[in-house]
Amino acid sequence: MRARGLGILAAVLGMVLVAGLGAAWALSGRNDRSPEEVAADYFAAWRAGRLDAMAKLVDASPPDFAEQHRAMVRGLLVSSIELDPRPVVRSGGDEARADFTVTRSLGGRGQWTYKATLRLVRDGGRWKVAWTPATLYPGLKGKAEWRLREIEVPAVTFTARDGKALPDSGSLAPYAASLAERYEDSGEDEDSDDDSGDDEEAAGTSKWAVEVRDGGREFQQLKLLGKARGEKVRTTVDLKVQAAADKALDGPHSQAALVALRPSTGAILAVGDRLGGLGAFTGLYPPGSTFKVVTAAALLSGGTGAGGAVDCPATVVTAQRTINNHEGVSLGGTSLREAFAQSCNTTFARLTVEKSGAGALAAAAERFGFGEHLLPGVATSYTDFPKTGDGAELAESAIGQGRVQATPLLMATVAAAVADGTWRSPRLLEAKKLDRVGGKALPPRPVANAAALRDMMRAVVTGGTAARAGLPSGTAGKTGTAETGDGSSHAWFIGYRGDLAFAVLVPEGGSGPKVAAPIAARFLRALP
Repeated sequence: MRARGLGILAAVLGMVLVAGLGAAWALSGRNDRSPEEVAADYFAAWRAGRLDAMAKLVDASPPDFAEQHRAMVRGLLVSSIELDPRPVVRSGGDEARADFTVTRSLGGRGQWTYKATLRLVRDGGRWKVAWTPATLYPGLKGKAEWRLREIEVPAVTFTARDGKALPDSGSLAPYAASLAERYEDSGEDEDSDDDSGDDEEAAGTSKWAVEVRDGGREFQQLKLLGKARGEKVRTTVDLKVQAAADKALDGPHSQAALVALRPSTGAILAVGDRLGGLGAFTGLYPPGSTFKVVTAAALLSGGTGAGGAVDCPATVVTAQRTINNHEGVSLGGTSLREAFAQSCNTTFARLTVEKSGAGALAAAAERFGFGEHLLPGVATSYTDFPKTGDGAELAESAIGQGRVQATPLLMATVAAAVADGTWRSPRLLEAKKLDRVGGKALPPRPVANAAALRDMMRAVVTGGTAARAGLPSGTAGKTGTAETGDGSSHAWFIGYRGDLAFAVLVPEGGSGPKVAAPIAARFLRALP
């Protein structure tokens, strides 16, 4: 019996010793718990709101660990939280991650769901959570300030062609505002272009927004609660082209405009406007020698070839009107192409008066959009071509002076028509949306002798008045220096490169070759 009792005592002492060693092992933190187990414990503690237990699972938990969690709960009025973790994925021997989805109920304002990542590391043989503020919300860098803010959701929002928001300031702001006013005033119930996948409710109401301020930055909106965002309507604006247009206009001139189009469609890609309001679409200016594109079209249709022999004296008197070349240029006997490249006023005025006539010039102007009510979606100015006889006024019209006027928008369509061989009306919206804002896509019309005109416009850049403007290879165009009658001149340049056409105007800017063409060069070189 004595031996049996000693055996039982030894067994009990052994069990106590093993238990003690196990407890000591656990207390020392040295164990072989897997990252899956650590992640499961962390999510369980998070669901229960046990911030102290969560902190113990964190590797080098920051002193304000609990406070960062509480700040988010307080700021967003969080009433409950749901966590849906994905399986742990190991990367190497000492790192792992568990992606998860978190849904927070925000004080009766709605629910906010997003995805985040729990990262884990093994340090000293023990798996721990590698916590950063980004575990709370992706991208956070430091201690964040959270808030819910009630905001008004606009009834309609216009976006760029890629769906991204248009800038709320700068050149495009007046155009977007005009579109919105016309769209809302139409009162029609149209299907939305919003492809976010959300069902839409009534627009124009207030909604709660989740906002955060990370460090010293301004508050940023992360989520608009509820599904109503108002109607999104895509415009034809390309934000990269728009950025290049705005950059090109940065310079010494307080007033300038640049309109860019897609020749193959008529889509307006960018509007750089320093004229004020909708000036690039409504401002009327004499186009000067850029109008020689139209004049040349009339001469070509009348049988004068681009290589045909013409005269370019420094001064000519035709229809009792004295016409001078800019800076006294004189080429003598030359070709129509070279007279166009060097912008010979004397050549085009005399040939128009003595050969093609007023009817041919008016017909050519009509084919290039003069006399049309352009309806791109916002207000434009009507640009009728003046009725002239065959006298002095015709000579002035042939070189874009006298009563000839045009907007930068219209002159961009002139360049686009040459580039594509077809004149198309410009538009800021897709055709199915134009009617909503009082716009209209006019029937396209072919441009006769477009190939010859392209050749002549290339000559302007390769060896003519724009040769020193720094325009990239493949550019074609036409310079213009339009006199105003008070001693100043408007600087113009219209042109195209590939499937991109444009018009540049600097009112009272001086020389088209020296001022407007270099702006076009900056624009084209700034494109991606």
